[in-house]
Amino acid sequence: MTTCVRFINYFSNKLKIISYENERTFVNLFKICETKILKLYNNTKEFRAHSVILRARSPYFKGALSSYWLTKKNDIIIFKKSNITPNVFDIILRYIYTGELNLNKQSGEDILGLLVASDELLIEELYNYIQDYLIVKPKIWMKNRFTLVFHTAFKLAGCKKLQDYCLESICKNFYSFITTKDFLSLDKDILYELLKRDDLRIEEDIAWDYLIKWGINQTHGLGSENNDRTRWNDENYEALKKTLNLFIPLIRFVNILSDNFFDKVQPYKDIIPERIYKEFKIFIIINIT
Repeated sequence: MTTCVRFINYFSNKLKIISYENERTFVNLFKICETKILKLYNNTKEFRAHSVILRARSPYFKGALSSYWLTKKNDIIIFKKSNITPNVFDIILRYIYTGELNLNKQSGEDILGLLVASDELLIEELYNYIQDYLIVKPKIWMKNRFTLVFHTAFKLAGCKKLQDYCLESICKNFYSFITTKDFLSLDKDILYELLKRDDLRIEEDIAWDYLIKWGINQTHGLGSENNDRTRWNDENYEALKKTLNLFIPLIRFVNILSDNFFDKVQPYKDIIPERIYKEFKIFIIINIT
């Protein structure tokens, strides 16, 4: 057994309680130790690391590198991880060894990649740090690619802090958000979370207008090629109704003015649940008379 491997084994049981500030030895280990006992392949790039350190730092690797199905060559583990970009994987590997990370030097694409990768690798402290960084120090790139950040956060169940931040930011200026080209492709779960919030700042008839536009874009057989409702048949209306079924109860129809009811709501009465439509129509008639 080489000196390097003995060194790793000696400290392997202490890794979880040693602070990164006292781990300069591991920095040197990462840089100079020639005896690597793990090869990780990421697309076309090869990384070398010590399995004992990865297992101690990451619950994901603790499980993945304990499998009997691992491939070995000359007693070296061969592990493939192709869904994380080489640049992101290099950053994570250095963080695992050194505890050092400067997000100010990383591109927006790599920061989001780090967020997704740290979630998958179950590196909780890194995962939380990246969320806090994006919330406390939002950059220009984040504002320009806000929809991408939003969608990325909502794909990660544990990304609650960033999800809430994005939702609150949108609610403060919902009109600016829904008038962007990205709105029509917004994930249905995200739209649902937005419409059910009480702090959504937008007039209800405008919310209804854009919900219809979103629904048309999301419905097979409609979209930009068939958005003229005067040419729709019963199947088209039924398809749109199915798309918007969960969202219509979230619209506060009582906040829509009577003039807008006849112009904007009544033409789509076939997609509104009968009970909701009747109640709203009675409300309108009472307020007119």
